[in-house]
Amino acid sequence: MASESGTALVTDSTASLTAEDRERLDISVVSLYVILNGEQRPESEITDYRDFYKAVIESPDLTTTSQPSIGDFMAVYEPLLAQGKEIVSVHISAGISGTCDAARQAAAQLSKEGKGGERITVVDSRTTAGGLALSVLAAANAIGEGASAGEAARRAEAARENLGTWIMVDTLDYLRKGGRIGSAQAWIGSALKIKPIITLQETVKPVEKVRTQAKAMQRLKDMATEVARQGDTTWTAQHIQAPELAGDLAAHCREVFQCEGAFLDEMSTVLGCHAGPGLVALGTMPTDLVGSKS
Repeated sequence: MASESGTALVTDSTASLTAEDRERLDISVVSLYVILNGEQRPESEITDYRDFYKAVIESPDLTTTSQPSIGDFMAVYEPLLAQGKEIVSVHISAGISGTCDAARQAAAQLSKEGKGGERITVVDSRTTAGGLALSVLAAANAIGEGASAGEAARRAEAARENLGTWIMVDTLDYLRKGGRIGSAQAWIGSALKIKPIITLQETVKPVEKVRTQAKAMQRLKDMATEVARQGDTTWTAQHIQAPELAGDLAAHCREVFQCEGAFLDEMSTVLGCHAGPGLVALGTMPTDLVGSKS
């Protein structure tokens, strides 16, 4: 779709897009990096999640992550600009990653070099994973309908403003160690006794303290039921090393939303490093903002 347009679409590897979606919609992806036991690898190269998290847990050192370099972005942008395209580049929240900043610096450098960097519009999704993917789909479908780059960017922003995200984490310890805990810091004292439900609105924010995993999962289901009453909704159910829990949430969502989820998968390893195993997430967005996925 996008390949026939004058506008190209770029995102990053934390977006939960399927390989089929990326190919069908001609979406370019710039990878973030994971640094495990002193070795830096593009997360796009990590395919065995079970072995990866086993290594993370066993490592004596904190596993860290890194944003794409300016050069990584330029390598993706430059060929698209050379084709005469405008670019809409939609990325993980600037509140938890420097990815958007690197994208903007790459655009500025390409503009300085006379290679068309001024034709790049960078959009901060203020989220990641399924929510980022839904915003990217909104932009992709706008492009498919003949929208300009500016219009596609505004569609992604409108989707961002109407996204709902609720995340159960097994522990806040990973977020604390990685420095991404945001205002949920206030819960650290009691974190060992609760299964926190948080959200991501630019940064991590606390939603609700729940005592047990079963009660936390029920709260996610209750939230899905409440959203379903508001109208036609596109939804996601995702996890980090918790497929059975995510599958249970997805079954409930199919019942209340009366449709299949847009993304039902494991989140990227970069996110897993910061949130830890045992995470389950619900994402929702009004379907009319996303556009058709077919």
